[in-house]
Amino acid sequence: MLDLKKIRADFPILKREVNGKPLVYFDNAATSQTPQQVIDVIIDYYSNYNANIHRGVHALSQEATDKYEAARHTIQKHFNAKHAHEIIYTSGTTHSINLIANGFASLLKKGDEIIVSALEHHSNIVPWQMLCEKTGAILKVIPMNQDGELVMHEYDNLLNENTKLVFTNHISNALGTINPIEEIINKAHQVGAAVLIDGAQACPHVKPDVQDLDVDFYVASAHKMCGPTGVGMLYGKEEWLNKLPPYQGGGEMIAEVSFTKTTYAGLPHKFEAGTPNICGGIAFGAAIDYMNTIGFDAIAKYEHELLEYATKALIEIEGLKIYGTANNKTSVVSFNLEGIHPYDVGTILDKLGIAVRTGHHCAQPIMDFFKIPGTVRASFAFYNTKEEIDALVSGVKKAKMMLS
Repeated sequence: MLDLKKIRADFPILKREVNGKPLVYFDNAATSQTPQQVIDVIIDYYSNYNANIHRGVHALSQEATDKYEAARHTIQKHFNAKHAHEIIYTSGTTHSINLIANGFASLLKKGDEIIVSALEHHSNIVPWQMLCEKTGAILKVIPMNQDGELVMHEYDNLLNENTKLVFTNHISNALGTINPIEEIINKAHQVGAAVLIDGAQACPHVKPDVQDLDVDFYVASAHKMCGPTGVGMLYGKEEWLNKLPPYQGGGEMIAEVSFTKTTYAGLPHKFEAGTPNICGGIAFGAAIDYMNTIGFDAIAKYEHELLEYATKALIEIEGLKIYGTANNKTSVVSFNLEGIHPYDVGTILDKLGIAVRTGHHCAQPIMDFFKIPGTVRASFAFYNTKEEIDALVSGVKKAKMMLS
């Protein structure tokens, strides 16, 4: 059992009020909140050893370098990567995906095929469309059904000897659907295709083992895992990272530079041009440490309780429809009230101190599939409570009364 009183005390923001009401924060799928333990790491960095890394012989630079690389090892251990240099620091999931898309621009040719799923965030659609425009490759889509699940027999039909890359999210940010990534990876490898998994929404809820998954690339963002914004990671198998060209040129990613020729550094520095988000990387490691002290098995169990509790209460509201009813899903409830725009519901809830997300959640193809402008999305984390869900349900009922 989670000690909710103790956990909630770790998050200063949960003590504040919004519009004179206690904050109920249900926008965790957009960004999670940050515990004091991680905030303290950020303060410590800027207060005591703020310096550039990998370059200085002075004490502050060495200390910052040691902590930054220690955080890389923390991330490696958490995701069970074989080597620390298979973990590339990025600015977040979007950066990680674009890095890989840029690299494959030199490896694909006209007529090659790449596959994405219908459940993707725009960040896992647009870079691949741009890649197809550059290379002449063909983009194909795994369709979804009315429950918000991928139609896997159609995936089987899409795979062939021309398939070079497959991309899907681990968990849908809009619907909470947990995709069968093990099956997706295994079948892609049978035709010789590489696989990238967008783990941005999964990593707050589960602990992926990249070696067990045998995935080629896995990407995530710190700010979904109790860490700061502006930092994330790309895991890539060593052999793939060595094949791909650098994404950006500049300092740190070089071995030697002259006006006639430049040679590149080895992994991971080959993909880490310029001064990185040093504090962010260190804090990312601290956030992972914090979540592991809570325990991902305990987190998953408790968040499932919250999901079931919220689903049961919300579907009792007449005229409320939930989108995303997959058998295997995480703690996200997307819904609409009949005849009422989701933005208007979200506005009323905000007046009550309840933070939810409204709109298409950067997943417009999903909304087009359901023929809706968007949804109200309530997404739960391990520091939320059933009492907060009661407040949400009461708020939705009030919004319905006011807007109907």
